[in-house]
Amino acid sequence: MNVVIKVSDQTKEKLIAYYQDKKKDKSIPYAVFQAVDMDTVITLYESGKVMFQGKSADVDAAMWKEIDGQNNSIQKEDSHDKEYYYSTSIGSDEVGTGDYFGPIVVTSCYVEKEDIPFLEELGIRDSKKISDDTILKIAPIIAKRIPYKSVILSNLEYNNKYTKQVNMNKIKALLHNRVLYEMVQENHPFDYIIVDEFAREKRYYEYLKDAPYIQKGITFMTKAEDKNLAVASASIISRYLFLKEMDQLSDMMHIPLPKGAGSEVDKIGEEIVDKYGEDKLKEIAKLNFKNTQRILHTLLY
Repeated sequence: MNVVIKVSDQTKEKLIAYYQDKKKDKSIPYAVFQAVDMDTVITLYESGKVMFQGKSADVDAAMWKEIDGQNNSIQKEDSHDKEYYYSTSIGSDEVGTGDYFGPIVVTSCYVEKEDIPFLEELGIRDSKKISDDTILKIAPIIAKRIPYKSVILSNLEYNNKYTKQVNMNKIKALLHNRVLYEMVQENHPFDYIIVDEFAREKRYYEYLKDAPYIQKGITFMTKAEDKNLAVASASIISRYLFLKEMDQLSDMMHIPLPKGAGSEVDKIGEEIVDKYGEDKLKEIAKLNFKNTQRILHTLLY
């Protein structure tokens, strides 16, 4: 069982004093200390978060919540999700598939169990809530410690590949397969290979039937970046690379390119066509999006 709570500075001092003679010599990144009390491992982080691990984790956490004046109930993690969360794993995720401008970026990351506290202190577990500004700061920190493989597919390449037979999901499957295969070839020991499910397993492998190499043994799950830190880290690095590519495209166009596929995108698209011509869209935009028809005024309502 694993329980995480956050305590005040005053309670942090009480924790330090209470576990003074139970501290382990092992140094944990961003941790004040790690201690063992009976069958519970206690890790206090500089942020004030305390992780309790063991059979009596909920009992020990409840005691410190009471000392800290907290009355809300402790949230216990689902045992099935915990198995994937507290594992050494390879995970992949992508960004850019819902953006008219900018590339598709897919990344695989290798995260060992020992890396989990480091990533938690960076706030990686709540990756969907992380702002772009924060991603620009923390992604390089992650990349220095966590092995990763990324592939960036420009929109020119995307438009050349996209057909009725080769849709977005097939392109994603091919890119995921590539970065996962490359990571596995480095011979890292792992418990799981995890992918955020965008297609059923059978369909995913159908997309890969003509691929020169196929990575098998994948665990597919929904909301994987909330359940596994390898996937979450892959999401953040992919987003970082996407943002950097968007900055370069904006500089090249001399126009700030918006993200997504909303009305602001149509407005900027029309400006680009007026300035550079229709052919420029093939280089910087995903032409199969309906934005193209709205920008070129060929959409039938």
